[in-house]
Amino acid sequence: MFAHKGIFFIKGTNFLPMIGGANSFFGITPEAFGAVGTMVNFAVAFLVAKVTKEPPAHIQAMVEAMPIPRGSKLVTGSH
Repeated sequence: MFAHKGIFFIKGTNFLPMIGGANSFFGITPEAFGAVGTMVNFAVAFLVAKVTKEPPAHIQAMVEAMPIPRGSKLVTGSH
């Protein structure tokens, strides 16, 4: 992002031409690459969830026993 927009978004500090231009990664602009990263993240999370085993019962009980912060609404699991 800094290569495209400049170091800390300061005009004139971009170095995009040094790395191959605006569409240097399979024709995807830096602004749009977040969508690609999101899709990859969901795919990896889904695969890891399917491949790994369920946490032990004592870990699940520990998570369920965590206190709910004051002022928040109780999450019941039905959305």
